[in-house]
Amino acid sequence: MKKVIVTGGLGFIGSNLIKILLKKKYFVINIDKFSYSSSFYNVNNFSSSKNYKFFKIDINNEKKILQIMKKFRPNAIFNLAAETHVDRSIDGPESFIKSNILGVFNLLQAFRKYLEKNKKSLLIHISTDEVYGDILRGRSKEEDPYRPSSPYAASKASSDHLVYSFIRTFKIPAIITNCSNNYGPRQHPEKLIPKLIYNILNNKNLPIYGKGLNSREWIYVDDHCEALVKIFEKGKIGNFYNIGSNINLNNIQISKKLIKIAQIKFSLGKNVKIKLVKDRPGHDMRYALNSNKLIKKLKWKPQTSISKGLRKTFNWYLNNPKYYLSLKKKDITARLGDKIK
Repeated sequence: MKKVIVTGGLGFIGSNLIKILLKKKYFVINIDKFSYSSSFYNVNNFSSSKNYKFFKIDINNEKKILQIMKKFRPNAIFNLAAETHVDRSIDGPESFIKSNILGVFNLLQAFRKYLEKNKKSLLIHISTDEVYGDILRGRSKEEDPYRPSSPYAASKASSDHLVYSFIRTFKIPAIITNCSNNYGPRQHPEKLIPKLIYNILNNKNLPIYGKGLNSREWIYVDDHCEALVKIFEKGKIGNFYNIGSNINLNNIQISKKLIKIAQIKFSLGKNVKIKLVKDRPGHDMRYALNSNKLIKKLKWKPQTSISKGLRKTFNWYLNNPKYYLSLKKKDITARLGDKIK
């Protein structure tokens, strides 16, 4: 049985990845510092599995991370531990520097030491399409330059550069992935789609930045996680892989699709209306990835249409009201990123 470490496994993508890894008969060690965006609700379906272990550790703690590596001797480490919300990075960039740059540095240091006696292991560092910056035309390829616009994107770009420098200089076996906007079950409602679902369920306005025309490439989280497993199994060390769906929708289009899904299930409250609000600083207009390398070389492709994915996502939040109760209300409802301190 293969053993893997997933950092940030109490979060959105991490918990969905663990779900899939366990189904594929992996032994999974979840390392998470348990921040505001973490939730034990995300792992309640498999927390009692004999093939699952959890440790509350910050990836900045190099000593403890190394101890876990030496104890379990993982075949791979999926690094998803990160601060991820652009708006929060505008209000307070410091935590993004500590987690996304210093945290990755300390994880790399621990991994280097672990490799001294455990040569056959792989680090997969999960990043974002936001490192490429505003892509008004076409789609970003792996060799395109990084032009991050927000402190969040800059911190992820920095972490990617750190990982690649360790590949080149210290010959560590690692792969870097850059994925488009994920959506699906277990995503914190500070993000657009779960925020809109929360507001629909609670008869609130649907706040949309600016004119609502900002376009994102949307991928269902399970499709992303299947790609990560495929990259672990067949990816080439030292490579970058873009992971996307080739499906771009703007925020108004996403809102209208969710409203239609909700209308089929119940009568909407009178306040459930799209409301354009003040834009956030440095808001990129469009992200889009070229994922041909992954599709052609590793024979992966997304399986979930946007309509099916949004229905599954809406149904999960509708059927899991206790998820919202596991979070602080201010983390769900507060507006962030509207001012520069």
